[in-house]
Amino acid sequence: MTGNTKVLHVVSVSMVLPYFIGEQFTHFTDKGIKFYVACQPSEHLNQYAQLMGFEKKEINILREINLVEDYRAIKELVAFIKKEGIEVVIAHTPKGGLIGMIAAYLAGVKHRNYFRHGLVYETATGFKKMILKACEKLSGLLATKVVCVSPSVLKISEKERLNASFKNVLLNHGTCNGVDATFRFNPSRFNSTLFTDLKRKLGIGDNERVIGFVGRLANDKGVNELLASWKIIRAQYADVKLLIVGPFDERDILGKGVREALKNDERIIFTGMITDTSPYYGIMDIFILPSYREGFPTVVLEASSMELPVITTKATGCKDSIIENETGLFIDFVPENIAKAIKFYLDNPEMRIIHGKNGRAFVTENFDQHIVWEEIDKQILHVSGRYQVA
Repeated sequence: MTGNTKVLHVVSVSMVLPYFIGEQFTHFTDKGIKFYVACQPSEHLNQYAQLMGFEKKEINILREINLVEDYRAIKELVAFIKKEGIEVVIAHTPKGGLIGMIAAYLAGVKHRNYFRHGLVYETATGFKKMILKACEKLSGLLATKVVCVSPSVLKISEKERLNASFKNVLLNHGTCNGVDATFRFNPSRFNSTLFTDLKRKLGIGDNERVIGFVGRLANDKGVNELLASWKIIRAQYADVKLLIVGPFDERDILGKGVREALKNDERIIFTGMITDTSPYYGIMDIFILPSYREGFPTVVLEASSMELPVITTKATGCKDSIIENETGLFIDFVPENIAKAIKFYLDNPEMRIIHGKNGRAFVTENFDQHIVWEEIDKQILHVSGRYQVA
């Protein structure tokens, strides 16, 4: 490969960068990639650009549709792409994907990659659903490749003809970035004292068991159903606490009663936003994600990598994240059934251990970040040799 290939990632908000790309920045920079990121301005973007060594382009890419601002963003992005001589554009999420693919197409970029991180329209209704689906189809039409982050996203993309099927790409068994199972989410690297201190800080007793959730607190994440099932568990087990790690979602807003219940129950530990969640998995006994839709739930892989048994749904993305009765259990959205799955693990500690260890093996064999990066190299960036479209 001669010279540096110039690659532009387009996202709406910088907070997704550590999850969607993360250490790919340094890994591929060492192989001859020069990275740029177009994103809404923020202090986080400034800090992350310095940390990861990419060049930032501050553009007001809104998460909602705004014809005036969207036109400005596209126009500005086209000019930037032409000025910098960008060769590859990779755009993420419905809105970032739409703006990125339109701009890349208008700028004449030959290698236009849309990462389909999930299907937002799945839980929408009416006119909004129609618009969201149309946006997915337009992004797919303008892309030269569409990376579906899970087998179930790929299946729906083809079934609903969101784009020509030959464009679809699946990185190994899924995800967009994999999981750092070697270091960050490896339980063997932690000193047990760290977990003891964290439990003490959070008010968790040495003999108390912990049900854990990590993610945005939103209706789509099944938080309402989780809270309803927790009431059942709470009444039957005096030694169990619920640990909620993550911020309230300000778009898919939970009802006031649910928000208050999460904050006011003395046996629910609510942390808010946490930058490094890895130690928090280490103090959990069971992980649960009762989500209605995902692209590929990275938090499930993180939990499995930390040797936790996982309870999740058969929703898009989630169905690809565990092996039923080997690394976790599937549930529906009925609170009594969710509670039944939780009770299974509470009452069978030996199965918690077995499913947890199976889960870590499942992740290290299929979703370690280096495995996914090899697929990104082969199918998207081609930095092992001369750049070409597969």
